[in-house]
Amino acid sequence: MAALIRKNELHREIERSLGLVPGWARQLPDTALDGFWALLRDFALAETKIPNKYKELIGLGVAGATRCRYCALYHTEGARLHGATDEEIAEASAMAGLTMMGSTYLNAAMVDDETFERELASIVAYAKAHRPIAASASSPGVERGRH
Repeated sequence: MAALIRKNELHREIERSLGLVPGWARQLPDTALDGFWALLRDFALAETKIPNKYKELIGLGVAGATRCRYCALYHTEGARLHGATDEEIAEASAMAGLTMMGSTYLNAAMVDDETFERELASIVAYAKAHRPIAASASSPGVERGRH
């Protein structure tokens, strides 16, 4: 009986937050609902260190990599709700594709980890020495050369 009461409480909370309890949320096993909703509510939907627009763009990239059309639609609409433009959504998708391509190549070629790490450290040092970090228009409060 206590589990049913908790489930009903969670459904009411979800409905207050989303306007309805989606069918997929109703289908979650009772033992998973509380934890899933808590993480969605307190991390994905909440204001955290990463702005929600960026979290949604990250989610979109992961959705593309995992080939999840549900997640792609969810995170595309989430990104739009948080102000992402079509151009930003396209760029996030392209970045995910580039990352997948690089990952596929590096893993298939079995590039040596230590060599990769050493070369990357050299690239980062070079970039720091030769290109100051520019303040981004989408990151208010970031000063030139500081992050």
